[in-house]
Amino acid sequence: MGALAALWGASYALIKVAIDGGLSDTFIVFARTLLGAAVLWPVLLRTGALPAVRRRFGWLALISVAQIVGPFLLITWGEHHVPSSLAGILVASAPIWAALIALTVVRTERMQGAGLAGVALGIVGVGLLFGVDLHGDDDALLGGAGILLAGLGYAIAGFVAKAKCADVPPVGVAGTIIGLSALIMLPTVPFGAPTETPNAGTIAALVLLGAGGTGAAFLVFYMLNAQVGPTRSAVVAYIAPGFSVFYGVAFMDEAFTLGTAAGLVLILLGSWMAAAGRTPGRRRRDQTATEATAGGPLAKTPA
Repeated sequence: MGALAALWGASYALIKVAIDGGLSDTFIVFARTLLGAAVLWPVLLRTGALPAVRRRFGWLALISVAQIVGPFLLITWGEHHVPSSLAGILVASAPIWAALIALTVVRTERMQGAGLAGVALGIVGVGLLFGVDLHGDDDALLGGAGILLAGLGYAIAGFVAKAKCADVPPVGVAGTIIGLSALIMLPTVPFGAPTETPNAGTIAALVLLGAGGTGAAFLVFYMLNAQVGPTRSAVVAYIAPGFSVFYGVAFMDEAFTLGTAAGLVLILLGSWMAAAGRTPGRRRRDQTATEATAGGPLAKTPA
């Protein structure tokens, strides 16, 4: 779980390195999804998931846009104006978006008590980041808003996957949506490909982002999901932002302010409460041993 959080948390710093290396947003997204698919598809083929993938292909195509293409483009674009550490924190708002959707659309997912309090805490945390760290800079505000919308995409995709693709093996979902995303981005390559060979650092960052943060991370997550269950494996979404802050401060010379710290705590605590319907350390009364094969949090937040 620690290794997975380190991979996902590093994605935001790696995106920033690729941007600083002169790569276009569309090419970054294309390259990372192509490399991710190259890691996942051999495993997908060995698991025999293709028949289930064919049955749900239309829904998987929709998920690929909502969970991969749209969020990846928004995060990459947003990081032109927002520090990588803040990007990692803002993406962690996906469970808050999911809770808001549940309150208004999905009756079976509605929550009360701690879940609603978590939504409120998360919104306060987001407001704090925008009011302190992103205050006064229109480009930063727009970039932050774009990254927040990426979290909304993750939340929407989570509901669609749960409702329409529950019979598709997890690695089949991951491999298909990432592979489809690479195909969707393929027509943009002639317009966004670099005109000069990037330096070694930029190429290394892109390879790590694609093969590691996109392909291997998804594979490890779904292996973890099968071993310890969705509720426990989803905890990684609350560890990864801490890594993103560490990488941003330690290696990208990004500032770590009191507003960043407060926003991080409030968003992660609020997201936990919104997803789990309880405060950390307190188990649900109706939680049973079957949680390893059913349910799970409202949304997961891969970078």
